[in-house]
Amino acid sequence: MKLTAATESFPFAEVFTISRGSRTEAHVVTVTIEADGAAGRGECVPYARYGETLESVVAEIGSLPPQFDRAELQRLLPPGAARNAVDCALWDLEAKRSGEPVWQLAGLPTPGPEITAFTLSLDAPAAMEARARKNAGRPLLKIKLGGEGDMARLEAVRRGAPAARIIVDANEGWSPEAYAELAPALVRLGVEMVEQPFPAGNDGALAELERVLPVCADESCHDRASLAGLAGKYDMVNIKLDKTGGLTEALELRTAARAAGYRIMVGCMVGSSLAMAPALLVAQGAAVTDLDGPLLLARDRDPALSYDAAGVHPAPRALWG
Repeated sequence: MKLTAATESFPFAEVFTISRGSRTEAHVVTVTIEADGAAGRGECVPYARYGETLESVVAEIGSLPPQFDRAELQRLLPPGAARNAVDCALWDLEAKRSGEPVWQLAGLPTPGPEITAFTLSLDAPAAMEARARKNAGRPLLKIKLGGEGDMARLEAVRRGAPAARIIVDANEGWSPEAYAELAPALVRLGVEMVEQPFPAGNDGALAELERVLPVCADESCHDRASLAGLAGKYDMVNIKLDKTGGLTEALELRTAARAAGYRIMVGCMVGSSLAMAPALLVAQGAAVTDLDGPLLLARDRDPALSYDAAGVHPAPRALWG
């Protein structure tokens, strides 16, 4: 088995801003695993919020032994970006070697397209209104918030896209006081869900606040071990493969979260179609799918995922799976 890890960059179509800062490029690590004349690939997006860098992720991958399987990988690396890229590459390799698609290998139903959210990054109200108007025909918009002036941003986006479904992501940027003030406006403007309003580890106030709309755990939920700490605070969990450490744990987390009564959202870091392809298998039947990473990029993989009015479609075999 030959494993290689390479860093790549994909420019954003526009500057992308959340409560923690702005970016102009998506920096990813692409893993390729070759064996028996076949090659499998996976992609991850190292995230500074979780103490990851391109260099640290490549070093983690480089620490792996010459031979291991997917079950052993779960013990060799912790949940996170490095394990994600390797895990997804192993799934792809198995599909290429066996001739069977990953969904079949995993015992999943035949996948189909899923409607995905389209993200409007944090900006001045006028700029967000203009972007909302430009994308008003999309069925689901996700608004990045988390700072002073959020009420004006909410009003502006709703003016720009009066008929669109809207969800909101605060990226840990609110206080309980700010959320209590904004909550009535969220309901009035038809917002369907708010994602991670408070910092992970400091979200206990959610158990005390009136539940006026569903709240989804993102930074507070990484893998199955996270679920015990969410009780009474969240209604949904956002499953991201870069947090779970790959498709293997993501599928297990989905099963455990549903059994615990949580609705499912499947999200992504901003990466290419190679990163979205395995996540789409987890997103089948999810309450919310947020796999719009390639739509935010100036260029993508070739071949790439297909996005149309029906949503994001399963990957072509040449891409992944």
